[in-house]
Amino acid sequence: MTTFQAAPAVLAGETAIVTGAGQGIGRGIALALAAAGAQVAVVGRTSSTIAVVADEIVDRGGRAEAFVCDVTDGIAVEGLVSAVVEEFGALTVLVNNAMSPAHGLLLEVDEQAYRGAMESGPTATWRMMRASHPHLRGGGRIVNLGSAAGIRWDPSGTGAYAAAKEAVRVLTRTAACEWANDGIRVNAILPLANSDTMEEWFRVEPDAAAGYLATVPLGRLGDPEADIGPAVVFLCSAASRYVTGHTLAVDGGQALVR
Repeated sequence: MTTFQAAPAVLAGETAIVTGAGQGIGRGIALALAAAGAQVAVVGRTSSTIAVVADEIVDRGGRAEAFVCDVTDGIAVEGLVSAVVEEFGALTVLVNNAMSPAHGLLLEVDEQAYRGAMESGPTATWRMMRASHPHLRGGGRIVNLGSAAGIRWDPSGTGAYAAAKEAVRVLTRTAACEWANDGIRVNAILPLANSDTMEEWFRVEPDAAAGYLATVPLGRLGDPEADIGPAVVFLCSAASRYVTGHTLAVDGGQALVR
């Protein structure tokens, strides 16, 4: 795997929360933010996985702490934000990545899974943004994770997941407009990255996976740290100071955001 090397100190002095940071895209974003100089609160439900990521950041010379939190628990979210501010002294960046999947046709998807996607996706994003707002005033940045599933011409089989992710995008645009006077920038990304799930799909259904990959102009899946992470670093840096309310597809050219 290619390791992303950020420009020195581009996020020096920043403190970031990354939810769902114990694996996959969340891990990649946490590592990229740390490489750019930010202190990182590595947040997830499983203590063992987030501890590994936090240790990885420390081993690379950064500062990170692991925080166990279920973002579907409103009280836990409030406690998380307070604990991060107490530990690091500030909160300037929030990345909402955590979400439980809900895949399947509309007539087949389990209602509990559907509710779980909504609770862990848009509702948790809304909670995290509201809890973080007082600390982000005066220059904070938020990056929320959407999905290209929500803008495909045919979202069959991913409707529940896509609905949750599109709700996240609406919240992103709304917060960008409502909180601009508070000095808070809010953007979303639509990532396409390699993962254990993707690798298993490529192994089990190579023809279908190859067909999917053929729809990506750059011809490959993104690396969570080297491809997705830098986009988040950009949206959290001064280089994007005039960008807010935007959805950025980080997917090798697959999606067309209108």
